[in-house]
Amino acid sequence: MLLRIGDKIVNRQKIHQTVDRILELRRDGLSQQEVAGRVGVDRTFVSRLETIGEIRKGGRVALIGFPIKNCQEIYAVARQEGIDFCLVLSEQERWDFVQTKSGVELFNTIMEIVGNVRKYDIVIIIGSNMRIKLIETMLDKAVIGVQIGESPIAEDKYVNPEDIRALIRQLRF
Repeated sequence: MLLRIGDKIVNRQKIHQTVDRILELRRDGLSQQEVAGRVGVDRTFVSRLETIGEIRKGGRVALIGFPIKNCQEIYAVARQEGIDFCLVLSEQERWDFVQTKSGVELFNTIMEIVGNVRKYDIVIIIGSNMRIKLIETMLDKAVIGVQIGESPIAEDKYVNPEDIRALIRQLRF
């Protein structure tokens, strides 16, 4: 896809391919200088690119997800892996949460949850593309999105617990 910026026409696909190539080469063990030489950019660009996407390991982690078919399995993984805050809901639990509260109660409860989640260093969100983007804009910290479908999702989705376990372990160690 092409994008006009002033007098320039920029090829977004080429940018994405170059960034992917840089990250792959770094993952494969090449130094920043070696990658810069191969790709044809400054070493400082490689460094800044890594800084943009860096997620610090360790710290407190929160896990939020809905609508999840296998909530109990995800809760079990969260407990086993030492997740500090976990809130996963099925579609029915999500509707019960919304319908059992007045408008003011619902608003206050959601604001309380958001305030609580902001205390964590990393937030894993399992949900639709739209929910992930919403959480990313609400929080000023690392948000890891695990997309389980396009919005709106109206039925429970199975989430592989071992994928979540692997993700948590990557963040922690």
